Amino acid sequence: MGDLDGKAAIVTGAGSGIGRATAVLLAREGAQVAVVDKNEASANAVAAEIGAAAAAFTADVGRSDEVRAMVEGAEARFGRLDILINNAGYGFRGNVVSIEEDAWDALMAVNLKGVFLCSKYAIPAMERVGGGVIVNTTSYTATSAIADRAAYVASKGGVSALTRAMALDHVKQNIRVNAVAPGTIDSPYFAKIFAAAPDPDGLRAQFDARAAMDRMGQPEEIAEAILFLASGRSSFATGSVLTVDGGSSIGNHLVE
Repeated sequence: MGDLDGKAAIVTGAGSGIGRATAVLLAREGAQVAVVDKNEASANAVAAEIGAAAAAFTADVGRSDEVRAMVEGAEARFGRLDILINNAGYGFRGNVVSIEEDAWDALMAVNLKGVFLCSKYAIPAMERVGGGVIVNTTSYTATSAIADRAAYVASKGGVSALTRAMALDHVKQNIRVNAVAPGTIDSPYFAKIFAAAPDPDGLRAQFDARAAMDRMGQPEEIAEAILFLASGRSSFATGSVLTVDGGSSIGNHLVE
């Protein structure tokens, strides 16, 4: 028996990294999982890895029509919707002078607007089964910031604030809303950055040094935190942000 037996979940950004690890873990705990990613091949691969408990959906979370179709498709496939994991997101270098307006808007459409849209269409489905749980992926940078990541930091600050607002707005509908704030995670995204660097080992060491624990986190470690917030184990938590960052936000460990 798993913690999520009989539940149905949507995980966005599930084609790799934290999203993939979360989709796999939720399915292992008994949930049926909608594996959602903008990249169709990645969504299909993760759904195939999970097996019969999963279904792949392709959606750009910044587009209302695609989000609506995805949520409706997941509810139709599983007959219910209990859990939404708003994990899709990305970042890039830049400050408010150097970032182009279009790039700023595109990032906000995924990182922040995507949380709004997925929640907008998922909440009515949750109401139909008497309630549910939403877990948003924010970041430790939402409160401590890092240099030259203005758009990303701002978007994650918005996700943390939106988490609290949604928790207050929907608590009477038996919908809990929380967030997990990861540190820097050893994911395919960073693997590509390291591989392209003149000194991959040196750059990895810089990223390891962001954390007091002197290492990057693993996607599976964040998935465990998300599972806690998505399950009945956290039944008295709503409006909370659970920081899982290896100590990146507790001292002077930040690097560019």
